[in-house]
Amino acid sequence: MTHLYEHLGKVFYSIAAIDKTIRKEEIEKLKQIIKTEWLPLENSSNEFGDDAAYEIEIVFDWLVANEWELEQVMPDFKIFREEHLHLFTPEINALILKTANAIASSFSGKNKSEHVLISQLSAILLQ
Repeated sequence: MTHLYEHLGKVFYSIAAIDKTIRKEEIEKLKQIIKTEWLPLENSSNEFGDDAAYEIEIVFDWLVANEWELEQVMPDFKIFREEHLHLFTPEINALILKTANAIASSFSGKNKSEHVLISQLSAILLQ
């Protein structure tokens, strides 16, 4: 699960960063959804004993601090999904899309770039 959460941190970062600006509203929305939706989802832990779902936030924050390049995020996520299909239950897929849409909508609605990226994400998840 930790690797899934790491990839999701990258995916959610790319949605927030696609318009070249990461807004505090996007970060706050992500943190809220992690607490209310992702943490209760399952009980795996990372190597420090923390809930593994925090990896989403940790990776996201690291990418924000380091201004990560977005080009490889979706192709890498697609490969990860193909190699770990068992992790992508209907519940997980729905929560991924819910989180992505919430981030994109958190600051003045979704823009065209966010719509395109979420459509790509949806296509990957529904393959």
